[in-house]
Amino acid sequence: MKRVFSGIQPTGHLTLGNYLGAMRRWVEVDQHQADALFCVVDLHALTVEHDPARVRRLSRQAATLLLASGLDPQTCTLFVQSHVDEHARLSYLLECVAADGEMRRMIQYKEKAAKEAARGRSVRVSLLTYPVLMAADILAYRTDEVPVGEDQAQHVELARDLAVRFNQRYGSTFTVPRATFPKVAARVMNLQEPTSKMGKSDESGLGVVYLLDEPDVVRKKVLRAVTDSGRDVVYDRVERPGVANLLDVLAACTGGDPEVLSGEYDSYGALKKDTAEAVVEVLRPVQERHRELVADPGAVDEVLRAGAERARAMARPTVDAAYRAIGLLPALAEAPLNAAR
Repeated sequence: MKRVFSGIQPTGHLTLGNYLGAMRRWVEVDQHQADALFCVVDLHALTVEHDPARVRRLSRQAATLLLASGLDPQTCTLFVQSHVDEHARLSYLLECVAADGEMRRMIQYKEKAAKEAARGRSVRVSLLTYPVLMAADILAYRTDEVPVGEDQAQHVELARDLAVRFNQRYGSTFTVPRATFPKVAARVMNLQEPTSKMGKSDESGLGVVYLLDEPDVVRKKVLRAVTDSGRDVVYDRVERPGVANLLDVLAACTGGDPEVLSGEYDSYGALKKDTAEAVVEVLRPVQERHRELVADPGAVDEVLRAGAERARAMARPTVDAAYRAIGLLPALAEAPLNAAR
């Protein structure tokens, strides 16, 4: 059976974009067709200024929402990245294989570094090297496929490059993974800025539907979505990005085709109303299950404990093999305390 790995950062409240672009596919497809691991990648949240208590809170919320969305701990492995030391262990080895130029060419690093420079601030070294940690997340498990959004494709390519380079230099150690992309709504856009991704870090929150938004809040945000000049409902991501985004969301929620759906509407208002109701209905069971899980925090703790244990058992042999291959002396077993007496 092929092995799948994917993760989600607890840098903000999870959004409709996270759900339609990744989480729902994990639930409906990946966990049933593969030996699947899903991870709350909390170490990645430390690459920028953060509040420690908020990272802990959002990490638990993300894990709970993944369960509420339908991930089954009896079918897949769900865990928190920092609970498995092998991620950090392997990351350093891969830093010794990666090149400085590769890191500085990463689109997200360039964008964030430029933004901070404009504010007169510098970025953390971890922001530069976090794609290597992401590669370690993937390679530690001999992953075959990484289901991601289009904006993460570059990072999976880096993981592939590092795997090939390590294998060529030090011997066959890692599986070379490949990225896979959902067919519809792979990238849900901001409702107020439809040329920008619906991200967790939106300051106003007006263009972002969060998974725990109340139904009336969802309706208000969708009904206020920015559309385009003209009156015709046409599916054109370039010329009509606002309408195209609404059609993508509606198609993802109802199982339809965005181009076909465009022919069923003669006004933006009707499209917005139907899209809002479709989103409310998609989120309803997730929110109901989330409330149940929040009421039983011990159950979530047990899922994460067992998941980390399974993940550790899968990752350790590969990471130990990488340590040997690159030239590090194997650790010696500690002598029993009474042996020296």
